[in-house]
Amino acid sequence: MNENQLSKRLATVGDLIPRGSRLADIGSDHAYLPVALMLENKLSFAVAGEVVEGPYQSAKTQVSKSNLTDKIIVRLANGLDAIEPEDQIDVISICGMGGTLIRDILEAGRKKNRLTGKERLVLQPNIGEPTLRRWLMVNDYSIIDETIVEENRKLYEIIVAEKTEQSVSYTDQELLFGPVLIKKQGPVFTKKWQRELKQRKTVLAQLAKASGEHIEKQAKLQQDQQLIEEVLTNGCER
Repeated sequence: MNENQLSKRLATVGDLIPRGSRLADIGSDHAYLPVALMLENKLSFAVAGEVVEGPYQSAKTQVSKSNLTDKIIVRLANGLDAIEPEDQIDVISICGMGGTLIRDILEAGRKKNRLTGKERLVLQPNIGEPTLRRWLMVNDYSIIDETIVEENRKLYEIIVAEKTEQSVSYTDQELLFGPVLIKKQGPVFTKKWQRELKQRKTVLAQLAKASGEHIEKQAKLQQDQQLIEEVLTNGCER
């Protein structure tokens, strides 16, 4: 990938980052996102965080060959430990990980005061979106935007959240589908949930042939199946 040519997935993430932001990109994957946005003059400052030595060195190389070492700092650190108070970060992006891992990174950062609540969060989980949305809800982050992108036959959800002073509450339906996505819907949304419904039906059929130790899992899958069928048939009923 050329730093000037982001994938459709990362380009969509970039579109959700306000111009002039001070960005911390965690798990930065060669620093592709901060480099591309900086070359577009969209960022005023960026941190690229990596927890593994190899990707850390790759990110440093990418920043250096793009002549951006004065504007992008690459740090070898675990999660939000890559952020220092003097960075004055106002946007945090975490992309290409499972929703549970992103949740754990945010929770660890919250406990260490690396996550101050002043940052916009732009999150792209590969799986486990409801788990991530639940953490956002419990911690009073309002989901202000969401989008869904298809790239190389894979479907990716992107969640944008900001801390509020009011308590946040989402229904089971909104946690599963996304409070913004369920209102937008559209062909990619429908494609994803038709695929998800088929997968759940397959798993339920397999569990029905197994022993009775999967009752809780079956109940959850059946609940999801009902929610998906309702939304695909009737749309959002809230």
